[in-house]
Amino acid sequence: VTGVPILLATLRDIHEGLAWVMVVGNGLAGAWALAAHRADALRGRALWWFTALVQVVIAVQVTLGVGLVAGQDIEPPQFHLFYGFVALITVGIVYSYRQSLRPHRHLLYGFAGLFLMGLGIRAMIVA
Repeated sequence: VTGVPILLATLRDIHEGLAWVMVVGNGLAGAWALAAHRADALRGRALWWFTALVQVVIAVQVTLGVGLVAGQDIEPPQFHLFYGFVALITVGIVYSYRQSLRPHRHLLYGFAGLFLMGLGIRAMIVA
């Protein structure tokens, strides 16, 4: 098996790579949901599956971050941790409001997606 490079990503590499997935994904999901508020043709299951996927990435990111801090003794800036946990809490709050704001759910998830994108950007800037 000589000559075949084996690429092993560290936990930190995965955390850094998924940060971009989280930022771009939530930005796209937010823009899509806001557009779907205006255009019925953009509504459908695909929007909600995509939104759920990029919100699950947030939970994965927080889990990886906790693993980095606990397992590898990495000391990130306090605001980096703050933005990560606020993002995770935001997902829970938005999910809890989905039924009471059903007529406006595309706006709710649209603005939430953009807010989550912003939190991800801030977390990357302060890291």
